[in-house]
Amino acid sequence: MKAPLELADVLRRHGPAYRHLHADSLDREQRRVMRAIEQCRTAALGGHVEQCDACGHQRIAYNSCGNRHCPKCQSLARAQWLEHRQADLLPVPYFHVVFTVPQEIAAIAFQNKRVVYDILFQATAETLQTIATDFRHLGATIGFIALLHTWGQNLVHHPHLHCVIPGGGLAADGTRWVACRPGFFLPVRVLSRLFRRLFLERLQRAFDIGALGFFSSLAHLSEPGQFARYLSAQRRTEWVVYAKEPFGGPQQVLDYLGRYTHL
Repeated sequence: MKAPLELADVLRRHGPAYRHLHADSLDREQRRVMRAIEQCRTAALGGHVEQCDACGHQRIAYNSCGNRHCPKCQSLARAQWLEHRQADLLPVPYFHVVFTVPQEIAAIAFQNKRVVYDILFQATAETLQTIATDFRHLGATIGFIALLHTWGQNLVHHPHLHCVIPGGGLAADGTRWVACRPGFFLPVRVLSRLFRRLFLERLQRAFDIGALGFFSSLAHLSEPGQFARYLSAQRRTEWVVYAKEPFGGPQQVLDYLGRYTHL
């Protein structure tokens, strides 16, 4: 039976041409990751001898790259992560909630990944906790798992945050569980508008302290007036927040997210 095609096979065959075609958009780290995956468990990284303690049988094996993006190197870590997360699950309904930024904000994120992705996590956490503790909605303190995806299914840069959330939380006094309504977690429009406000406030603060950089088609945003007008337009658009109870339960969502936790 022929071995299945691996990511390393694709990169070895098409990686050099891809790097040449996208030379202006690939940064040093992305190039380093591609080459690590291409060289993983090949003669390029050398080898070692493995020996059975019982029978003394020896086997020569090529070294692994150890890169956190390599599917071969991270398969065990991914399985362990999934096992631990499943052990944390409570015997309650769960919801899959996704926070997405508009493409105009994604463009800023592409040039300021660390700063903007941190803002995405912070704004999401504050939004969920603020709305959940409001007695008009749930009136409880919640916990959740959040995982960042930076690309969409069409491999276009599309930052969004996946959250796996129990359908309820602890009451203010910590003595009882407060369940959400069956099949309904928190109102997505309320979540969306608070998320938008908190995110843009943090983004403006990052600009004010000089934490953002702009180049190429976004170079004009370095000017405060231009940046303010750019954000003003985003305050008038609806930001997408998705919230559904997964048909297959939380295990289904974790299985899906687990494919991307160690890539």
